[in-house]
Amino acid sequence: MSKAVRISSAEWEVMAVAWERAPVPASTVADVLERKKHWSLATVRTLLRRLVNKGALAQQSDGRRHLYKPLVSLEDCVRRESEWFLDRVVGRAPFATILHLVRNAPLSTEDIQELRRILREKEK
Repeated sequence: MSKAVRISSAEWEVMAVAWERAPVPASTVADVLERKKHWSLATVRTLLRRLVNKGALAQQSDGRRHLYKPLVSLEDCVRRESEWFLDRVVGRAPFATILHLVRNAPLSTEDIQELRRILREKEK
């Protein structure tokens, strides 16, 4: 991500639709989030406008409607939020936090193998 974009919980909901369906009109985002969150079109448009102003979404005209597409990737946003979480929470008690996450996360066999690989690497 070229610049740090902090995305609120509500904005994550909008971005999830944009990442999945881009380019996406506001009406589609509103339809999805009305079903999922019971949000109005006005609420969704406010969130879209905030995300455009933050540089997280691009807005382009398509006739009378606007289409939105992400300017930041899901991976970059997850990484940034993870780093923030690590600094804020895990930095205070890294072992307890990691232990809790591993115990409670639904992990696949591949996930477990990757964790083992990382731990072996850390031991070196």
